[in-house]
Amino acid sequence: MTEQALTVLPESDTDPAAVYIATLAGGKRTMAGALLSVAVLLGYGDISAVPWASLRFSHVAAIRAKLLDLGKAPNTINKTLCALRKVARTARALKQMTGDDLAAIREVENVRGERLPAGRALTAGEIGAMLGGCGCDTTPAGARDGALLAIGYGCGLRRAELASLDLADYDAAAGALRVHGKGNKERSVPLAAGAAAWLGDWLKVRGTAGGAMFWPVTKGGDLQPRRLTAQAVYDALAKRARAVGVEHLSPHDLRRTFAGDLLDAGADIATVQKLMGHANVNTTAKYDRRGEDAKRRAVALLHVPHTVRR
Repeated sequence: MTEQALTVLPESDTDPAAVYIATLAGGKRTMAGALLSVAVLLGYGDISAVPWASLRFSHVAAIRAKLLDLGKAPNTINKTLCALRKVARTARALKQMTGDDLAAIREVENVRGERLPAGRALTAGEIGAMLGGCGCDTTPAGARDGALLAIGYGCGLRRAELASLDLADYDAAAGALRVHGKGNKERSVPLAAGAAAWLGDWLKVRGTAGGAMFWPVTKGGDLQPRRLTAQAVYDALAKRARAVGVEHLSPHDLRRTFAGDLLDAGADIATVQKLMGHANVNTTAKYDRRGEDAKRRAVALLHVPHTVRR
């Protein structure tokens, strides 16, 4: 595979953004992220500047090989290949690519293998410490971040889902949130009593104006009535973790802990799947810690003799 195939696509006479826009019409954030990674890998500064209609087998195969060289996880590589196949299908539908070119791209095989899931589960003490820190913060940011933490853990939401919540998505009477998930799918998630209380504290500060549920708060404590970004959610939660000495926290760790704690408590995995918005129960199973506990108990049955070295 040539380096030329990896670094640049041939120019196209068609609108370079057309295939990209059509590909993302389904609201697939993971695909958008994959295509952005490909754009960077190909040396394009802007994803819409990539001439996607010029994509061919050699480019896709070279991207696959490069991602392998970079040590990317099989799941990451396969998501990228899926996004590129969707680009190719859209290009074919727009008559910007031949059927033979599409068929050749489809022949690029997925990568086999599986990695242990990234991140970690949080302890009850860590979650309590972070929420306690928010409770001691009398500024509007304390109420907001407490609600973010409580819903992130108590409902298992992704950070993008937290950011996309609107005030209208909260049904206080039913005690549930309408969550806008991946693939333009909606689901209803009940709130535990504690999470509803934290959300109520924030809404007293925020007020009843429509629009985004969570707003930015300035250093001076002023509310800005606009939507938080997913990155701002990440930064706010990471700041709360650092303040109480919790290390290596990502918002997804709250989601992981939500799933693991429910399964440990005996919740049915199919129910947890619905609460998390997973299309496949096998994805939910990756959050199940019970198998790891069983392995630790099994290994504990062994005795390995050890002599102190002198």
